[in-house]
Amino acid sequence: MSRVNLAIIGGGLVGASLALSLQAGAKARGWRIVLIEPFAPGDSYQPSYDARSSALSFGARQIYQRLGLWQEISRRAEPIKQIHVSDRGRFSTARLSAMEEGVPALGYVVENAWLGQCLWQGLDKDVISWRCPAEVTRLEPLEAGYRLTLNDETTLECDLAVLADGGRSGLREQLGIGVKKRPYNQSALIANITPSEAHNGMAFERFTDDGPMALLPLADNRCALVWTRQGMDAQRLAALDERAFLSELQGVFGYRLGTLKQVGARHLYPLSLVEAEEQVRSHLVVLGNAAHSLHPIAGQGFNLSLRDAQALADALLASDRVPGDFATLQAYRERQRLDQDLTVGFSDQVTRLFGSQQPLVSLGRNLGLLGLDLLPPAKRWFARQAMGLGTRPDA
Repeated sequence: MSRVNLAIIGGGLVGASLALSLQAGAKARGWRIVLIEPFAPGDSYQPSYDARSSALSFGARQIYQRLGLWQEISRRAEPIKQIHVSDRGRFSTARLSAMEEGVPALGYVVENAWLGQCLWQGLDKDVISWRCPAEVTRLEPLEAGYRLTLNDETTLECDLAVLADGGRSGLREQLGIGVKKRPYNQSALIANITPSEAHNGMAFERFTDDGPMALLPLADNRCALVWTRQGMDAQRLAALDERAFLSELQGVFGYRLGTLKQVGARHLYPLSLVEAEEQVRSHLVVLGNAAHSLHPIAGQGFNLSLRDAQALADALLASDRVPGDFATLQAYRERQRLDQDLTVGFSDQVTRLFGSQQPLVSLGRNLGLLGLDLLPPAKRWFARQAMGLGTRPDA
């Protein structure tokens, strides 16, 4: 039996970011933190055409800058210099520009493997220890913490357990934490694309009657595609040969990047808005996709989770109580409530508004896009949401 101050269950991007946000303060306090992760991170970054990627907001860059990691991350972070928003077959478009917002980029697109490598290499082994590959099979509340049973039958006790094991968290269910789930009856088709023309840092969000599509700039003049379609139609697209798939995609997206020349491996993900009904209990925090899973089209999910992780670290380090103190965890939850409500609402409403085929709704959203392009205050509000700065009056 061993005991630590914090056990972070899930050593992916969210769990590792929380550990990094805590480690300097934890070292000063003598805290011990363990990361428990079933999949061992690689020893080195392996470039791959098909690498999955994440869109980091400008606010995420600021967080990683404070942690001293951005310089390394930025080596393979492709800046989003402009965002072009359009509704297929309608008259209106909106354009957001980093130059107009006075920032070097509205956001960045980074391969998950590279981001993970940068995070894991930044961990201080004197403060953060790994149990990997390992999986928590049971989580039992104690009077002053939790007892974790791992799949090798060893046990571990902690003052604070952080549940960051993903949207299909079995431990969340085991603890009786319910979820609110709103299916979108859609699947996201994810793939990397190579166009014939340079993307020049332009991101595209295109809304169609069949579902929204995003094409985001990646390193090596690739683009990350997120194409949302109804379930059966998404499966049909995933099964097409490369030539037929690119032809259909070209017909929907158009020729803004010239001819679409290559598509990599295609992956399908059923889409729902999922929110945990509890995010904090005494000595327990639910974080990342286990707390909230959003539609990917607005690129807000990981960025919200990163802000949650930073806020949790700030709350724990500002308190003079043990890490699992309920009042401290409640203060964190209240601090993040507005950010979560606004971000979840923004992502959900954009998805529903641009997924509707009703004529009056279609007219309204086109007038909205037109107004967005013509009215600076509305445009700035939308840009701040996209940059992850929507609830920060100081930024």
